[in-house]
Amino acid sequence: MNLIEELRWRGMLHDFMPGTEEQLASGMTTGYIGFDPTASSLHIGNLATIMLLVHLQRAGHKPVALVGGATGMIGDPSGKSAERNLLNEETLQANQQGIQKQLEKFLDFNSGTNAAEIVNNYDWFKEFSFLGFLREVGKHLTVNYMMAKDSVKKRITADEDGERAEGLSFTEFSYQLIQGYDFYHLYKNKGVKLQMGASDQWGNITTGTELIRRMDGGKAFALVGKLVTKSDGTKFGKSEGGNVWLDASLTSPYKFYQFWLNLSDEEAEKLIKVYTLLSQEEIEHILEEHKQAPHLRALQKALAKDVTIRVHSEEDYTSAIEASEILFGKGDLETLQGLKEDVLLSVFEGVPQIAISKAQFEETANVTDLLSEVTGGQIFESKGEAKRMIKNGGVSINRQKVDGNETPASFELLHGKYLVVQKGKKNYYLITAN
Repeated sequence: MNLIEELRWRGMLHDFMPGTEEQLASGMTTGYIGFDPTASSLHIGNLATIMLLVHLQRAGHKPVALVGGATGMIGDPSGKSAERNLLNEETLQANQQGIQKQLEKFLDFNSGTNAAEIVNNYDWFKEFSFLGFLREVGKHLTVNYMMAKDSVKKRITADEDGERAEGLSFTEFSYQLIQGYDFYHLYKNKGVKLQMGASDQWGNITTGTELIRRMDGGKAFALVGKLVTKSDGTKFGKSEGGNVWLDASLTSPYKFYQFWLNLSDEEAEKLIKVYTLLSQEEIEHILEEHKQAPHLRALQKALAKDVTIRVHSEEDYTSAIEASEILFGKGDLETLQGLKEDVLLSVFEGVPQIAISKAQFEETANVTDLLSEVTGGQIFESKGEAKRMIKNGGVSINRQKVDGNETPASFELLHGKYLVVQKGKKNYYLITAN
């Protein structure tokens, strides 16, 4: 597989240094990407960058993932308008462990000569003295060279409206020099010839290639992928609630699946090439199928399935499918009982939620009272209205039709505290009995 051709047809390639294609064609090349442990989990914006490493390995080359234990203490100014809050060492270490665990899901660490590796730049920076770094590294790059980088210029130059720039501390200004030294260290100690990343990292990466040239006289290369954005140009990877994380405790598999399922046709057509390993022929077949019946969302479903299984598991994907179908009137009591509590709450996050006491649940004489007076008229304004709809077969609790003669206690509370009430075809309510 030709890496650059593969990235090009997938729409993932942004730019690369002259000679990169020849280097890749000359034999197995070791390439790396750095990940800052500024959060306990990576998100789907990072996943687009991870896919560069995945394709590098699939093309027969050796991927190295660098977890920035040292650079994470400083903060990368690229794409930032303000100084980042610095994290303490304990938090950074916990974040590093979480990120390393996630990277191991995507890269093959047992494939022989091109097996993936994970390194931590704290390992070589922890013994480096400030004066030693200035003498050995700092003298090789001029301030003029460093200030010419876009990530620096944007922070020190007033914008088009004349607004004063936020400014840049020496700490963040030094980031590109430290990242550049990472590349030099890996070049010298692990034979790394290529650094990759998103397009906003071009300045930092080329600083590394320049440092290698000046410190060693050697030749190293840079390749960056397109920064994945939404159709409106905003940063991809965020939903209304914030980032879409790879960690199931931060973004549930159900919400994760829903994010992909709800993409527009335009976004899904672009992103199925970026986030899946489906071949060009397979993707073209899915696009044709989608074109024949867009309302069935075959494109979004194929993308959501592939990514959910690889990030989470087949079991989580199946659970997300079942949970998704509940709001469309599918599934039964057993399906509801099988949902984990966090998934249940995710499914019904947007519906009215009504809290009652356990005593009210146990002591209310009949379901009609529960659905009207006890729940404060939020489901039915009167007992008469509730009775009429129940008589017409339009009310169910936990997917079981209500006939009006039951007591609330005759329905089993999901996870010991929830009742899912459906009124008509589309109106849902979640009663919580505590």
